[in-house]
Amino acid sequence: MSKIREIASFIALNTGFELFITVIIILNSVLIGIETYTDNLTIKMIQQGILYIFTFEILMRFIAAKSIKDFFCDGWNVFDLTLVLIGYIPETLFASASMMTALRVLRVFRILRLLRANKEIKLIVTVLVKSMTSMFYNLILFLIFVYLYAIAGVSMFRLPDPTTLEGEQLAKYEKLMEVAPNAPTNSPDPFGDLGEAIFTLFRELTGEDWTDLRYNHITASEYGLINANSTVITTYHVSWFCLAAFLLLNLVTGAVINNYQIAIDEEDEKEKDKSDSSKE
Repeated sequence: MSKIREIASFIALNTGFELFITVIIILNSVLIGIETYTDNLTIKMIQQGILYIFTFEILMRFIAAKSIKDFFCDGWNVFDLTLVLIGYIPETLFASASMMTALRVLRVFRILRLLRANKEIKLIVTVLVKSMTSMFYNLILFLIFVYLYAIAGVSMFRLPDPTTLEGEQLAKYEKLMEVAPNAPTNSPDPFGDLGEAIFTLFRELTGEDWTDLRYNHITASEYGLINANSTVITTYHVSWFCLAAFLLLNLVTGAVINNYQIAIDEEDEKEKDKSDSSKE
């Protein structure tokens, strides 16, 4: 058994074999893209062969591992094994077209194996995973402010329902839709309800037509359709954009940079330990 493990370890850790697997992953990724254009039997056969190669690779890594626990403690092993197992699920197993589509989409995720093809890329992925905890708390903070601004936006900027208007108010509403239509024109009132307000705030965060929203609200205020003056409108939109785009997003950036430095230090420590062990 130890002899088999030595052979498996030699294959799994061999630089040439790793390079070969990287080439196969790239080929697999290219063929997945080609399959969106054509349904070719030859490509399907090549993909099946690639699946067998991936199976051999994961089997070698499993045998080379010190223990089953050691194998499954490595997130990359679990990730690769999951993708390989998905590849063996027959599409004929599912009667519905939607389930077959979902299975094909899951197989497309084999492209993500490229993430482990390079040490630097693996480091970046490690940093992102490490940053999830701090990002979670940043997300909570972000959602608190989104919820606060969304409620304030609905309270101040929600336009009246045109079906309830008549006479001069209806004429003003129709005039507003002519001179300051929603952008795009087929969209609902940006602050018509809480859900739409939250989406509108996210849209402003991207910088998409956020100044147009301000101008539209000022026009609506001039027509007497919303109860907010231009100062309040300007303060609301500018404060949200500055808060979200410059403060909250930079908190996420800071968390990623901090964890990147931690990951680099841990990687350097591992390399140092390996070097010390080899000297002994």
